Amino acid sequence: MSDSASDVSDSATARARRTAARRPRGPAVIARHGRLRRPAAWAAVLGWIGGALAVALVAGTSVGAIAFWRLTQNISDNAVVIGADSLAAPPSVGEYEGGFNILIIGSDSDAEGIMNDGRDTNLNDVNMLLHVAQDQKSATLVSFPRDLFVPIPECADYGPASREKLNVALYYGGDAGGLDCVVQTVQNLTGLDIQFAGEISFNGVIEMSNAVGGVDVCLDGGIDDPYTGLFLGPGTHTLQGFEALAFLRSRHGVGDGSDLSRISSQQVYLSSLVRKLKSDGTLTDVGKLYALATAATQNISLSQNFARLDTLVSIALVLKNIPLENIVMVQYPGTTAGGTGGVTALQGPASALMAAIQADQPIRLDADSLDGYGSTLDPNAPAPSSEPSPAGSGSPDPTATDDPGPAGVVVSGVRGQSADQYTCSQSFQF
Repeated sequence: MSDSASDVSDSATARARRTAARRPRGPAVIARHGRLRRPAAWAAVLGWIGGALAVALVAGTSVGAIAFWRLTQNISDNAVVIGADSLAAPPSVGEYEGGFNILIIGSDSDAEGIMNDGRDTNLNDVNMLLHVAQDQKSATLVSFPRDLFVPIPECADYGPASREKLNVALYYGGDAGGLDCVVQTVQNLTGLDIQFAGEISFNGVIEMSNAVGGVDVCLDGGIDDPYTGLFLGPGTHTLQGFEALAFLRSRHGVGDGSDLSRISSQQVYLSSLVRKLKSDGTLTDVGKLYALATAATQNISLSQNFARLDTLVSIALVLKNIPLENIVMVQYPGTTAGGTGGVTALQGPASALMAAIQADQPIRLDADSLDGYGSTLDPNAPAPSSEPSPAGSGSPDPTATDDPGPAGVVVSGVRGQSADQYTCSQSFQF
């Protein structure tokens, strides 16, 4: 059983075959990924890998110098170009001012043969835009459904087009311009300028989960998903390596089996990851920071203006100080109804969401944001504490502030959660 027929629109498939025939590198079968989803929820991680880079930057020992050189080389080797970003002047360490937008995509690139299925596609199946407000007191992470119908701009191998699935943008951009094509597509959709971008593959997901020692994920009723090979009972599991990848890929095992439910399930993982990075000593443990930074710089291809140690550190210092309750994760509003084989944007909520972000208003979620098809509140969540967040050693967080920032705006009809909410991934409901 395969759902690949609904993964990519017929027109996209036909055009992909025509463009593949023109290219000397050989054809790519764009529809091969029906059973093999591969979401990677790593946009927020880039905010914390800078901590390790900062350690290397200030270290005065030979070990610190070696670490600095290795991380620099990793970043340089993986850098890619988006737009005119090579002309942008990066900030000095600790001096980043104002807001910014980071786009992180998870591709189905599998050069290491982890899936052992002979895949030859290169699709952007996860698309996450992190918006940090001008006052640097709040952040919104928007997940865009991979099957969302969007306009595609003119890219290296195809375009423009009025209606294609978002996940073909990486492919249409070609070998050298794939990430830039995704950036242009999301910029056109949202009206936001994207300053920084990065791409992560299967192996990157595995290595990053290993570097943090796994992520605790709550399951309300277990997952039974032969498509990803993930079989877990109800309760809390520490996921890392291939198991973490399988969880983030799982669609048939959660919610109503749709890509929208899978995004909600991914946010369960991501919120737990963010809490772990901010509370268990990761930010003060040189070994953990270096392992995380090494995994990230070896497995994430960054845009050229992002692929600098000083830029990463400056951004990390901003994100490190944003309170968990002010980090909100939402999905771009859409629906699978109508028999289109994809996701159609819900124009009212989508426009309201993007207008709030464009106006730099923090997003707040209403009571229906956890809709019961992908994630739900954890009934065993710890009680809220009035004490400052721990910094890893039981001491008060030195970055904590009494200023909560702007009150924000509630956007109805938007699914999501804040990073301080403890949630459980829901098992398949139908």
